[in-house]
Amino acid sequence: MLTTLETTYTDTRAADLAWALGREPLPALAVLDLELADAKVQLRLLGASHQVLLDQEEGTCSETVACMPGSSTPLPLGVAKRVGDWEYEFAARVETLTRGQFAGRAQELLALVADHPNGLAGVFPGSPHAFTAMLVQRHPDHPSQVHWRTWHAYPQEGQLVATRTRVGVRQPAVV
Repeated sequence: MLTTLETTYTDTRAADLAWALGREPLPALAVLDLELADAKVQLRLLGASHQVLLDQEEGTCSETVACMPGSSTPLPLGVAKRVGDWEYEFAARVETLTRGQFAGRAQELLALVADHPNGLAGVFPGSPHAFTAMLVQRHPDHPSQVHWRTWHAYPQEGQLVATRTRVGVRQPAVV
């Protein structure tokens, strides 16, 4: 699903993004509710930020990547932790692109997400390459895992922040 976000794109920078687990739902500009087998997933666009809420029998998980004033947790390159009965893995990278590369990558990502049944993308009025996009799915080989990817575009800096997350039921150790 592709939507135009009803807000202006101002003073946002990739370096201002922070990461948090367990936050309550924040006010969203666009929301997509999905059911993936026994999991309920809510994708939330918070402007140049995102929040994913996952709810299934094993528990709940809330991931937020946003410009959060006063946050002491900057966007990490990677995180692996246990959340209840789940294993949570997060990775982020910042790509710096030329103007032409950025425009091409923006079009490619928006096309991918806009037509995907489990995708949500929001573009800002007046700036077609300023967007936030999200895509979620079950892992085909591991049905107990939910994966999502996100992209946060900062055309004024030529930067694209890409994240990927995997949440799955903790597997017992094989002896």
